[in-house]
Amino acid sequence: MTPKRIVVTGGAGFLGSHLCDRLISSGAEVVCLDNFFTGSKSNVAQILSHSHFEVIRHDVVHPILLEVDQIYNFACPASPVHYQYNPVKTVKTSVLGALNMLGLAKRVRARILQASTSEVYGDPKVHPQKENYWGHVNPIGPRSCYDEGKRVAETLMMDYHRQNGVDIRIVRIFNTYGPRMAVDDGRVVSNFIVQALRNQPITIYGDGKQTRSFCYVSDLIEGIWRLMNTEGLTGPVNIGNPNEFTIRELADLVISLTGSRSEIVHRPLPQDDPVQRQPDISLATEKLGWQPIVPLKEGLVPTIEYFDNILSEDRQAEGRQD
Repeated sequence: MTPKRIVVTGGAGFLGSHLCDRLISSGAEVVCLDNFFTGSKSNVAQILSHSHFEVIRHDVVHPILLEVDQIYNFACPASPVHYQYNPVKTVKTSVLGALNMLGLAKRVRARILQASTSEVYGDPKVHPQKENYWGHVNPIGPRSCYDEGKRVAETLMMDYHRQNGVDIRIVRIFNTYGPRMAVDDGRVVSNFIVQALRNQPITIYGDGKQTRSFCYVSDLIEGIWRLMNTEGLTGPVNIGNPNEFTIRELADLVISLTGSRSEIVHRPLPQDDPVQRQPDISLATEKLGWQPIVPLKEGLVPTIEYFDNILSEDRQAEGRQD
């Protein structure tokens, strides 16, 4: 049987690279598109020489012509530090990227999966969040370049599906962590780990009682893969870990696992930062037979190890320069 030819936009990013690994191991031919704004070649170094893998430096705001069977549209910076760096570019990546990939899917009759986000729920007034909740969002705030860009991408997916019969899937991704997150990612797990390994003060915004649900990357990729390969389910489907932790509990756990001497300091809560985030995953469990299996403590161990190695390499490089 001819292997599926699959495009992953943002394929050299944190999630995209883990997805590329999974697809290569399943026997697919994978084309990774990335402009390397937040992606890194080191994330795909382990499969660069694989005969079924190729990397194309490409920005999805521009169209591209390829013959493919499936498209995973993951291209977009996903942490506030990165997506607020150039908010106009972030909106263009989400909106024009979705348009260009949908145009490709329509032309070659490929199935396309859009990586959306729990951010479409904003600062939710419903807890936990189900897929039929429309959200409580600020369309003009500093985070809206990302939130609204993803909401428009979902709209485009549904409109191409209804108007042109494009075979679509929409996944709403909740907080995910694991190896290959960027050191300067700016999200809470990577921030805490890097601060703890450097014995720097751990910064908690607000009182630390706000909650998040943390999904280990292998669990997330499994859920996304199942959604793409399940018939008759367009989504949106929440994929995330419903076990809820306060930010303070996460900080204490990271300090414990790293043996850090870090103290905890509090800073004001950023604008529009959600107080609670927890996915209702009953749809994914029922339709995909999926639920996360990696507990937070177990997933933090390889994540901490990854960051420790990266920081050690940085220190060695600085030593050589001195």
